[in-house]
Amino acid sequence: MPKWKVFVTRIIPDEGLNLILENCDAEVWQEETPPPKEIIIEKIKDCEGILTLLTDKIDAEIMDKAPKLRIISNYAVGYDNIDVKSATQRGIMVTNTPGVLTETTADLAFALILATARRIVEADKFTRSGKWKSWGPMLFLGRDVYGATLGIIGLGRIGQAVARRAKGFNMKVIYYSRKRKEEVERELGVEYRELHSLLREADIVSIHTPLTEETYHLIGEKELSLMKPTAILINTARGAVVDQKALYKALKERRIFGAGLDVYEKEPIDADDPLLELDNVVLLPHIGSASVETRGRMARMAADNLLAGLRGEKPPNLVNPEVLEAE
Repeated sequence: MPKWKVFVTRIIPDEGLNLILENCDAEVWQEETPPPKEIIIEKIKDCEGILTLLTDKIDAEIMDKAPKLRIISNYAVGYDNIDVKSATQRGIMVTNTPGVLTETTADLAFALILATARRIVEADKFTRSGKWKSWGPMLFLGRDVYGATLGIIGLGRIGQAVARRAKGFNMKVIYYSRKRKEEVERELGVEYRELHSLLREADIVSIHTPLTEETYHLIGEKELSLMKPTAILINTARGAVVDQKALYKALKERRIFGAGLDVYEKEPIDADDPLLELDNVVLLPHIGSASVETRGRMARMAADNLLAGLRGEKPPNLVNPEVLEAE
């Protein structure tokens, strides 16, 4: 029996990759950088499945060049890199890897909170450069996290996980979400606020909302102007939820205390991006889910989704179930 032909757009952990190689006629892109669009088109023209990353933009044009394509398995929770509507119209299943990276991403969000508030990266550079000559009462004064007010934008799985961590720091937790979650409020002891109220009240604002048409530039110049001059903005969700130019201006002018970012409007961030010049922002290379354990589980989940779709079964994490109803 011939094996399904698939294309994997990057080397992923063995937990998933070996499963795919055992069951499929698979080609794996070996480069560290994403395959260009023309390469993806060439590689999947005869494929029944493709395993993609967030950096791979899969649009209608690519799908039309792959008449045999049945499933796109995305190695991520978000799937804004895929034109899901076009996939559904063409009878192509789209899957993701939800839940598995919740705790790891929440860990990183809290790491950014602490690093930004206590100026950890800045102080590390200072120490390594040999500039530290003496203990001083005014040296690298930061902001207290314990007892502070944390404002969470987007109270989904990751937002809730961050709220649980905040309780260990005796923080008051307020949140804004498109829909109020009264059951979660009772469970976690968090309080709902409208967005403008949250921004005014919070000492630390942490973003955990998906990128949609409604959340694009949700935090812009107007919203940043509502924040306290002592406040901190954390983003581990999607870069375009924040207007990056407006954020740079607010940080440059010290209208907020600092920011901690794992995501950007353009990834990777340009080498001449003005954010790189600032000392009041912590910049990470999109490593929210980057633990050995989590990335391995993501790989297995993405492989399971891919193989289920190829077998004609409903994948465990199908984001467009209507594609099956249309059959």
